[in-house]
Amino acid sequence: MSAAVALSALDRTRRERRMHGARTTGILTAVGVALAITALAVGSVAIAPADVIGALAGTADGGAQFIVRELRLPRLTLALVVGAALGMAGALLQSVVRNPLASPDIVGVTGGASAAAVLAIGAGATGLAVTGSALVGAAAAIVLVLAAAGRQLGGTRIVVVGIAVAFLAQGVLGYALTRARLEQADSAYFWLVGSVGSPSTPETLVLGMLVAVVAIGTVLGRGALAAQLLGDETATAVGSRPRRTRILAVAASTVLAAASVAVAGPLAFVAFVAGPIARRLRGGGPAVLTAALVGAVLVLASDLVAQNLIPGSLQPPAGLVTGAVGAPLLVWLLIRAARQEGRA
Repeated sequence: MSAAVALSALDRTRRERRMHGARTTGILTAVGVALAITALAVGSVAIAPADVIGALAGTADGGAQFIVRELRLPRLTLALVVGAALGMAGALLQSVVRNPLASPDIVGVTGGASAAAVLAIGAGATGLAVTGSALVGAAAAIVLVLAAAGRQLGGTRIVVVGIAVAFLAQGVLGYALTRARLEQADSAYFWLVGSVGSPSTPETLVLGMLVAVVAIGTVLGRGALAAQLLGDETATAVGSRPRRTRILAVAASTVLAAASVAVAGPLAFVAFVAGPIARRLRGGGPAVLTAALVGAVLVLASDLVAQNLIPGSLQPPAGLVTGAVGAPLLVWLLIRAARQEGRA
């Protein structure tokens, strides 16, 4: 009888978690839809929400259709895709490293991607060549971080090593800017802040496909990712292969971060904050897909604030807003981690 009661309680807990996850997904999706309609409606030419829906359906007048579908929709799509990619990249890395401070922008991955991309831009590269360079730079950064951290992937060691690699990437980036021509350096400076204001349909499609592939892989490997949070010994005991899971997750995180940097520049702290927010909303676990939704909402909301709520004629890139939001959270998490290690 006691075993039956325990199984019933376990089933009830699982159902409650699934219902909670479904509610969280529904709320985030509703927020994202509301922000998307707002992004398509507001601007120098205001369009009523009903006309926005009509323009998307092809029933509105030609002027509204042109503004919504040709001018605003590509920017909206890029913001959503980049946010989802960065959210997944951060949550994957944090899950396998088991450290909420570890994310591509903190441990030097986006710094390596940025440095390599700017070097490529300075050499006259465009398009896929810049994307490939960003991927090489990001891969080099994460390999250097993991090699220097060794087996000490927990605690703050990987963060300290990652910050050192980020400073190294910053030095390479400064060198690349000094070697670039004036017009190249000017565009690189704006791009390095992080912006979704220059969408490219092919690049957006490629990044969207990467997000879809990683999302499918996350669904198929959700059990292995969840076991990773328990530690390598426990994960092995329940039939998981933690080393393979870690390699695949780190590789996927690196590719997503590098592709996002190549398309929109290093949007600061999106990858860092999306995972903790998603885990808090879900009540634990890797929460990778929830982090994708959180990242998309964060980037879209930041771009809306940058375009419409900052006073004056200046419309700063979205990366300035994400940086202003993420920096205080980083300081708080660092203080909390230091206190926890002090008690240990």
